[in-house]
Amino acid sequence: MTRDVPPWLQEALDSHPCYNEKAHRSFARMHLPVAPRCNIQCNYCDRRYDCSNESRPGVTSELLSPQEALEKVRMVKERIPELSVVAVAGPGDPLANEETFSAMRMVKEEFPDLTLCLSTNGLMLPDNLDRIKELGIGFVTVTINAVDPDVGKDIYEFVSFKGRNYRGREAAEVLLQRQLEGIKGCVERDILVKANMVLIPDINGEHIPEAVERLKELGVYIINILPLIPVEGTAFADQRAPTARERKELQDRCSGDGVKMMRHCKQCRADAIGLLGDDRSAEFEKAACGSSCGPGKAMQVSGPPCRSVAVASGDGVNVDGGLGNSALFRLFEIRGGEAVEAGSTEVNQYMDVPLVGEAHRRRLQLVADQLSGHAAVVVSEIGHLALSMMEGRGVKVVVHRGTVEEGLKAAIRELDADD
Repeated sequence: MTRDVPPWLQEALDSHPCYNEKAHRSFARMHLPVAPRCNIQCNYCDRRYDCSNESRPGVTSELLSPQEALEKVRMVKERIPELSVVAVAGPGDPLANEETFSAMRMVKEEFPDLTLCLSTNGLMLPDNLDRIKELGIGFVTVTINAVDPDVGKDIYEFVSFKGRNYRGREAAEVLLQRQLEGIKGCVERDILVKANMVLIPDINGEHIPEAVERLKELGVYIINILPLIPVEGTAFADQRAPTARERKELQDRCSGDGVKMMRHCKQCRADAIGLLGDDRSAEFEKAACGSSCGPGKAMQVSGPPCRSVAVASGDGVNVDGGLGNSALFRLFEIRGGEAVEAGSTEVNQYMDVPLVGEAHRRRLQLVADQLSGHAAVVVSEIGHLALSMMEGRGVKVVVHRGTVEEGLKAAIRELDADD
C-alpha cells in the first residue's frame, strides 16, 4: 500500500500533473526560474540559459526576479486557465536561493488556489522544513541518485556546505545524510515527497533497487527514475544513456507495494509552462518586464548567448579584487547582446585563511571550485597558482582594472577570440 495522503493535500494531488498521472493531460504547471545558484556539482549537470533548443532540467531562457515571476504568473494564469501548480525547479537549487521563498510567498498571497511545489538536491532541506511547511508547500521533489556513498562519490564532483567544499566519498556522505534527514522531515510534516533518481547505467544502475527500498522505508510517495542525458562539456558527456528497455525493466523491478512509480515524466526545463509534453514557455519569454528579465540591470555588451561570467566586485561598480582576496563575485548571464546580473556568489567564508602555504592553496582551490562552470571570471589581479586552477577548470580568466561594465566587455572580446 502507498502511504496515505493527508486530507489537506488530496485536492491538490488530484490536480498535480507530476504526482498524479491522471492529472497530467488536464492540468498545467509553471516553473519559475528564480534560482540560479547551486551548492553542489553533479557530473551530469550543466546549467544553461537562453538555450531554447534544449529541453532538460537546468535549462532556462531567462532568469526572473521574484516580482517578475509574479507578474508572469498573472499572465500565464489568464492565458492558461488549467494552470494548477507553480514550482521552483532551478536552474540551480531552489533552497540555495532566497529568491525561491520570496517568489513563492508572493504567489501564495495573490493566488491561494494554486499549488506550490519545489525541487531540490536536498542539501539545505533540513534547514528549511519549517519555512516550507509555513508557506503551504505540500510537494517536494528530492533528486537522490544513491543511498550508498561509495556509489554517490562517482556522481558528484563537489558539495559546498557551510563554508567548505567536499569531494569524493566525503561529499557523497554529507549530501546523503542531509537528503535522508530532509526527506524524513518532510514526511513527518505531511509533505508529499517525490524522489528523482538519474539512471546512470554503468554507475548506479544496479544500485537503484536498493535505493528505492530505502526511500520506501522513509515514506517517499512516488519515485521517478530519469534517464541520464549526456551533456557535452560535463564529466558524464561520454557516459552512455540507458536504453528504453533498461529503464522500463528497472521501473518494473522497483514497482510494487509502498510507493508509486512515475512513468510520464518529460524531464522539464527550469522555465517550463503548460501541460507535460506541451511546453509553451516560448510564448511567454520576456513577457514579465518587456525586455531583459534578469534580476539585475542590463548592460549592453556584445557576444553569443549561453555564457555566464563571474566578476570580482564588492560595490557592483568596479572590478576590485582577485581570486584570493575577493569576498564577493557578481554573476552575469550574457544573452541577446546584454549582460544581465543573475545574482552573486559569496566566498568570504574563506577570507580568514592565511595567504601562504598549503592552507592558502586549499582556499584558492575552494574558490576555484565555487566558480567552476562559468565561461569566464573577471578579476583585477591574479597569481600564477590561481590562474592555473581556473584554467584547469576550463574557465577563462580576464584581468581588468576598471568598471564592471568594461570588464564584461573585455571578457566577451576574449571569449569571442577563442571561438
